[in-house]
Amino acid sequence: MRVECRFFFIFAQFLAKTIYSYLFYMANVIKLRKGLDVNLKGKASLESMQTKVEGQYALVPDDFCGMKPKVVVKEGDAVKVGDALFVDKNHPEVKFVSPVSGTVALVERGERRKVMSVRVDADGKQTAKTFDEKDALKLLLESGLFGFFRMRPYDVVANPEDKPKAIFVSAFNSMPLAADFEYVLQGQEKEWQAGLSLLAKIAQVNLGISSKQKAQALTAAKDCTINVFDGPAPAGNVGVQINHVDPINKGEVVWTIGAEEVIFIGRLALTKKVDFTRTIAVAGSEVKAPKYAKTLVGQPIKAILAGQIDESKSLRIINGNPMVGVKTSKDGWLAAHATEVTVIPEGDDVYEMLGWIAPRFKEFSTSRSYFSWLRPKKAEYTLDARIKGGERHMIMSGEYDRVFPMDIYAGYLVKAIITGDIDRQEALGIYEVAPEDFAIAEFVDSSKLELQRIVREGLDILRKENA
Repeated sequence: MRVECRFFFIFAQFLAKTIYSYLFYMANVIKLRKGLDVNLKGKASLESMQTKVEGQYALVPDDFCGMKPKVVVKEGDAVKVGDALFVDKNHPEVKFVSPVSGTVALVERGERRKVMSVRVDADGKQTAKTFDEKDALKLLLESGLFGFFRMRPYDVVANPEDKPKAIFVSAFNSMPLAADFEYVLQGQEKEWQAGLSLLAKIAQVNLGISSKQKAQALTAAKDCTINVFDGPAPAGNVGVQINHVDPINKGEVVWTIGAEEVIFIGRLALTKKVDFTRTIAVAGSEVKAPKYAKTLVGQPIKAILAGQIDESKSLRIINGNPMVGVKTSKDGWLAAHATEVTVIPEGDDVYEMLGWIAPRFKEFSTSRSYFSWLRPKKAEYTLDARIKGGERHMIMSGEYDRVFPMDIYAGYLVKAIITGDIDRQEALGIYEVAPEDFAIAEFVDSSKLELQRIVREGLDILRKENA
């Protein structure tokens, strides 16, 4: 009898602790209700393929927004992994380094001698440079990993002379077809924690995770403040997380960096060498077998998509996910920050009888224009790249605000950017936003405005005015 009572008592204690922990956890979740999840067909299955380190790789300066490249190598130079290919003219200490060892094959230039890319023929050996710097910031600068930091305001490459009040990392991406970071993290938990610990030597680290994530490396991460978010896209955007955790005021600076780039930093901390291997999602309705690929920054897209697409079709290949990615081609290169390569139909070969008048059951709509709203929420959709309409007058209907989970009037801010009213932009919170924060608003925009481009141009103008 005593044994049974003791067992019951221990079980009751365990149950009480579990319930308390769950309630405490849920009480501290930041719940976002504004936003929109778009369930697209072609999610990557949880299996990986390994790409070979061979052929030509390229580092593209345009991947590092806000910096002016100065090439520091010549064609024919031998380079190791971690050797600088170009630096920022305004801050020469910020280096951008080779992801492979080999020989510099080409410095590609465009109009007005703009540097388009620096290409390296890989030797397949991956001979890496060693970095012994003890200071955390200097180590990141010397190794070329500092170039992956972005700063708010302006969403450009961070300035090493600034003193950020915090570093923000988002460990989940809520956009359609985005890579599952919990899967990517498997087997790299030590590097992840080492990266967070090194970042903590520079500034306070705020880690944003999803309420659906259960990996202990995320929920029990050390040397950082963990913030749990629950809600639809764009809840995973670091800008949304900054807005709810520690909003930016004029004169303040925060740095952001991608979750997988934290793993880059952890590898550097543990091995004293840089390794740009990353696991990306190869996804989209036009990919034959969507899965993950272990690859390197700057790898040719055609190597990643080899045998995965029907080249006879009209396709849109995207560096990134469909909402915030950049259009590319099979002759392009994996972007520095890209965690996905997605392929969807271009849509330029589609003719629809009756157009929008026809009833639809398989087309996604944010309103009840189509009968597809009767389908289950888990239904998957195949969307193409068509805009389905031309640019129209901007009507203040509040449709942006319904999917914009930040304490900012998105419609009024866009109008202030279009009209060039800098004072109004500052009052409406432009220092907190990045183009990606407007991706879902652009998707639902009945005016068909390129909101991400508008915001990018507005940030660039504001940066020049404040220089």
